[in-house]
Parts: sequence; C-alpha cells; structure tokens
Amino acid sequence: MSELSACFNAWIHEGGPSALVMKDYLEPAAGTGEVIFPPTFAPPKDKKDSGASYVVDGEGEKSVCLLDSVGSQANRLEPVFKTAPYRDMVPQVEIRVKDRVVNLLDVGHRAADALVRSTELAPELEKAFVACDGGDAEQLAKLAPTSLVFGAWDSRGSQAKVPRLVDSTVRAFGIKKLSRAAQYFSALEKDEVEELLETDTQTQRKPLSKAGFLDAPSGLTLGGITVDGNIVRTTIVNLTALRSLGAATAERELALRRYILGLTLTAAYAPVEFFLRQGCLLVRVAGKPREVMIVYRDGRREPFSAPIESIESFAQEAAQSFGVGTGRSVEFDSKLAKKLLKDASKSKEED
Repeated sequence: MSELSACFNAWIHEGGPSALVMKDYLEPAAGTGEVIFPPTFAPPKDKKDSGASYVVDGEGEKSVCLLDSVGSQANRLEPVFKTAPYRDMVPQVEIRVKDRVVNLLDVGHRAADALVRSTELAPELEKAFVACDGGDAEQLAKLAPTSLVFGAWDSRGSQAKVPRLVDSTVRAFGIKKLSRAAQYFSALEKDEVEELLETDTQTQRKPLSKAGFLDAPSGLTLGGITVDGNIVRTTIVNLTALRSLGAATAERELALRRYILGLTLTAAYAPVEFFLRQGCLLVRVAGKPREVMIVYRDGRREPFSAPIESIESFAQEAAQSFGVGTGRSVEFDSKLAKKLLKDASKSKEED
C-alpha cells in the first residue's frame, strides 16, 4: 500500500480529520483590477420591484461579492465525470427525451430530479434513497454515485437528504460596483417605419421599440465590479460526512468510502476552466499556488500535498475495487411525469 493510500485510509476511519480545505487564487483574464460580472439574482418577494442584483455583503475593503455559488460550482464540476480519464469511474446513465439524450451528470438535482423520476429508474432510486437515509449508501453509489459527492434531496419522494461532500464557492473581496448604460439604434428611420409598417410611431412606441423598429435606451443598469482584494475559490471536502456513509458489512463500507473519497477528490482536484459566465473569465494568479490544508476537529491544520496523477490513480483503483455500477440508457416516460404532476397538484391543494 502506498503512503498516500494509507493516508486516505486514515481519513475514512473514525477519528480521522474533519475536512480538506483548498484555496485557489484567481484573477480576471484581462488582468488584475479589470471589470468582471458576478451573477445576478432576483430580488426578495417584498422588494420585487427593485430588480435583479449582485450578492454583496459589507462595504469597502470588507465587502464580499459572490461570483459562483455552491450549487453552480457543483453543476460545473459534476460533468467532469463524462470525460476521459474519469468517465469509467461512474456509471454513465443516459435519459432519452424525444430526439435528445440527457446524461444524469448534467441533471441539476441529480438522482432526485423530476426528469430521472420520470423513468423506469424511479423505483430503484426510491429504494436507494430510503436505504441511504437508513445508513446504507451502497445502492445509491451503484446507481448514481455523484449524488453522494455533490449532494441530493429527494424532496418529492423519500425526503432523504444526502449532504454535499464537495462544497465549493468563488468570492471576490474588496469590490466596487459599477454601472453601465446602452442605446439601441434602429436600422430604420422613423418615417420609414411609419410608411413600411403603416403604423403611428407615437401611439405604438412601446411595441415598436420592443420589436426593434425604434431607438431604445436601456438606462442605467448593473455594470459589473472591480476587485481590490483577492478572488478566492474555496473548496471544502467534508470528511466527517464521508465517514457517515455506511454499507451492509465492514468490508463493503470500507470499499464504499474509498470509492466515494476517490470521486470527491477527483472532483476537487480535476483541472477546470473558470469561465463562469459572459464577462467573467478568470484564471489562476501566477506565482500564487493553491493552498491545501487538512483540518482536524481540535482545530489543528496541516498542509497537504499530492499530485493530481496520484489522486487519479487512487480514485481509479478504489472504483475498481468497489465495482462501478452498470451504465444505463432509459426513456423519459410521460405517464410517470404526468403522475408526478398530479401528485404535486394534489399535495398543493392539501397544503
């Protein structure tokens, strides 16, 4: 057994460390201090007229802006397992919806998604979630192991909640919000619009502007941010939650935890692009390497280092020892989907 494998084995046994914490330092591709665009979020119900906004807490040097949420990061990381050399580590489950095919690794709510529950997999997944909630995660690991890595809530079925083992976010510190404005110019002159469309531009101004036949200013709107402090991607691998995964026997439990740890570390370490959205392309800060610490329940922190090749080797060996579930190709069943809709409507009426 290699030294690294022995280290990982210690992590999955009781008394092991609480977490692995990683910090990646990023900057705009255009350079430090350049404008980037955070995600926008709908306003609270009581302020619905205020429009979409960025998530910013604090002010000045102490301000913090969310650039990518936990859920968004999970959805970016999970598809890594569709690509070589990682695709053989998990069962490739495909759902055929008319003329297109959806990989389970691209489905937002994973094994608990309504799309998946509208297939023949529904009864198996229901049993797997119930078993997982009861302490045996092996069935779910055979069907949809990334639901154990990135978390799932079977809110429309068993109510089982599977905690995330990978918790990753991107935040900017010390930010300044900017504004911008735009002006749309129509390719047609006003008199041409009236003549060609046989309409009055004064009385029909709004629909003509909306259709793009009249000039239209957008007014002031969100214009991105500049960052005076750091942009940090923080990734926490929850080893405490990993050790809560059980199986029917001690031997299978060990194999299960090693397998899920391998997938979790692969997700955390796999090289990914930081193109978060239009206007927000980030890169690593040259000369500022990733910081990785093992954190213990008593607060001790120890630096940890392992090459990606060793992580991949461990993950592949652990997957082979556990026995990766069989890939499936299933059809979307509209009858099952309609039943889900009917049950949801009934539940709403009762509430």
